[in-house]
Amino acid sequence: MALVSADSRIAELLTELHQLIKQTQEERSRSEHNLVNIQKTHERMQTENKISPYYRTKLRGLYTTAKADAEAECNILRKALDKIAEIKSLLEERRIAAKIAGLYNDSEPPRKTMRRGVLMTLLQQSAMTLPLWIGKPGDKPPPLCGAIPASGDYVARPGDKVAARVKAVDGDEQWILAEVVSYSHATNKYEVDDIDEEGKERHTLSRRRVIPLPQWKANPETDPEALFQKEQLVLALYPQTTCFYRALIHAPPQRPQDDYSILFEDTSYAEGYSPHLSVAQR
Repeated sequence: MALVSADSRIAELLTELHQLIKQTQEERSRSEHNLVNIQKTHERMQTENKISPYYRTKLRGLYTTAKADAEAECNILRKALDKIAEIKSLLEERRIAAKIAGLYNDSEPPRKTMRRGVLMTLLQQSAMTLPLWIGKPGDKPPPLCGAIPASGDYVARPGDKVAARVKAVDGDEQWILAEVVSYSHATNKYEVDDIDEEGKERHTLSRRRVIPLPQWKANPETDPEALFQKEQLVLALYPQTTCFYRALIHAPPQRPQDDYSILFEDTSYAEGYSPHLSVAQR
């Protein structure tokens, strides 16, 4: 019943999102005429080679209108982003509910283990689609945005991706990519699943062995302080694996869509680090 309700809500949100996208285009088309007027006014000023009181007053009015138009479009886009976030949240809740309920009846064949190539592709897509945090003027990036850690009392939710320190088969400890199953306030311990289905295993871990992963990408152009900085030591997910290793930031992203350039610790190299590799913000 809950899954049906979620499907209905998702359909409503998609309709609302479509309307917001149409409004954005309408707002942009409406404001375009004013931007053309600004350009033409500047061209006439250059031709006459003077800034008269008339042009000064006219430009002031045109720029005031342009600012209001931009703010209106920005508000619509923020509403659209909120709808997208709600849709993603509902889809994740539906996935977790199906996982908990075990919606696989006896007549269905056992679910096949996901091929490693498919898993790597899904992880890459997940990293690429991590939402970019876009605050209002004066807002500071929140915890779990980029390099900003979670607050001390933060508890990761079921379905959240985390870095988890577990014991490997050989007895050594390693940091793996895992998904939170539950958290017990009585014991202060998490239950997490290894994201790699080839070695699928559930682990019970204390909070100090679990690091919540970022929920937003930081924008290097507006919030560079929310990024890991050059030569900072980090734990980073090694490309095409589900394990985290110690690494050095070679260069942080310069644009929202850019990756970090990372040097992984590797004793087989004279410098002690591998050649730089690209790693997503998450």
